[in-house]
Amino acid sequence: MYSENLKKILDKAKKAYSVDYEKYSLYNVKRGLRNEDGTGVLAGLTSIGEVRGYIIDDGERVPVEGHLSYRGVDIYKIVEACSKEKRFGYEEVAFLLLFGFLPTAEMLEHFKEVLGHLRNLPGSFTEDMIMKAPSKNIMNKLASAVLSMYSYDENADSTEIGNLIRQSLEIIGKLPTIMCYAYQTKRHYYDHASFILHSPREDYSTAENILHMIRPDNKFSRFEAEVLDLMLMLHAEHGGGNNSAFVCRATSSTGTDTYSSIAAAIGSLKGPKHGGANAKVTSMMNNIECNISDWSDDDEIKAYLKKIIQGEANDGSGLVYGMGHAIYTVSDPRAVILKAKAESLAAAKGYLKEFNLYKAIERLTPEVFREVKGINKAMCANVDMYSGLVYKMLDIPQDLFTPLFAVARTAGWCAHRIEEISNNKIIRPAYKNISHNVEYIPMSERK
Repeated sequence: MYSENLKKILDKAKKAYSVDYEKYSLYNVKRGLRNEDGTGVLAGLTSIGEVRGYIIDDGERVPVEGHLSYRGVDIYKIVEACSKEKRFGYEEVAFLLLFGFLPTAEMLEHFKEVLGHLRNLPGSFTEDMIMKAPSKNIMNKLASAVLSMYSYDENADSTEIGNLIRQSLEIIGKLPTIMCYAYQTKRHYYDHASFILHSPREDYSTAENILHMIRPDNKFSRFEAEVLDLMLMLHAEHGGGNNSAFVCRATSSTGTDTYSSIAAAIGSLKGPKHGGANAKVTSMMNNIECNISDWSDDDEIKAYLKKIIQGEANDGSGLVYGMGHAIYTVSDPRAVILKAKAESLAAAKGYLKEFNLYKAIERLTPEVFREVKGINKAMCANVDMYSGLVYKMLDIPQDLFTPLFAVARTAGWCAHRIEEISNNKIIRPAYKNISHNVEYIPMSERK
């Protein structure tokens, strides 16, 4: 409980931090770096990733099918090729993002060998940087561990491109191991589980290694590894305008070191409005499942969605997590791809009833929003709608949902960092001061 004196101080502090929303319009402030029509303020140029969900026709925003490409290569074609050739694709995607072109078979094999060799952590790193300070939230441990990698780098501050790529490979190779060890440490110290650490294997893909290291018996199927690999591919990059990529670019523009920039991006991704949204979807679906008796009854589902949107159910936010996106309108290509894979996994794992409920939520939410809010705009499921369910079917704990996102996105962050430094100008937006001049009051006259 706050004392009366502290309450008065906090009340005054709240007033000091409040901003009259009308002033944002008065001064034409782009809140959230968004234009009035919801489009992002153009802050830079990139050739790394393209995200497209609408076109502008005669000044109007027109919804179109979602498009995502890495270095100009359509994500659908990358996924299709890897599936057809029955090979893992995340390493190819990481190579493409970092170097800017698709590797030959020989290049890719060498790249995978390098990553395999880099997966092992430095001597005493596990004990000193992970086990001695366990974290309840794995994302915080990822950020602190990446920061601590600075101390193990003899050329940590150089921004020469060769050094930046070396550091990028170090982080991409080691972060999955750090994540798995941080998770096992958290389970032991906070959940009182047996402490089991498995060494990474150089001959495994990133996806295989993750399943190998988080499961006590090391066992997983090829299909499970393929599904996780797909998740990593879909989360590897999403343009320069998303919050964590922008944070990475903003910090990189100052000339700071790689480890500081990637740690900052991890901190951004942790937020429930960004990467943490997948866990929000899972919590929401758990709530829906407990409060709807017939998962196949559209009327009952719509009635509960109405309560959620009105802020009367779930967490009271009025949000249907997993629905809607800042850019995608008609469809999110990542969600389209993942939904198809999720259905196959659900059939194999006995989750079809739950999968069908997710589909119903996706189908009915736009309709309920129109009825409750009077909003008649295109609204699609985003990648978070199905990612939590896929992780659940893979027996991956919720503690790792957002960390897995970070592990995948590191390739994209590193590419954006290198691009920002290669075309450097420090990022410094403006903020208008709206306070009034205040006379200094002597201590004896203050109330």
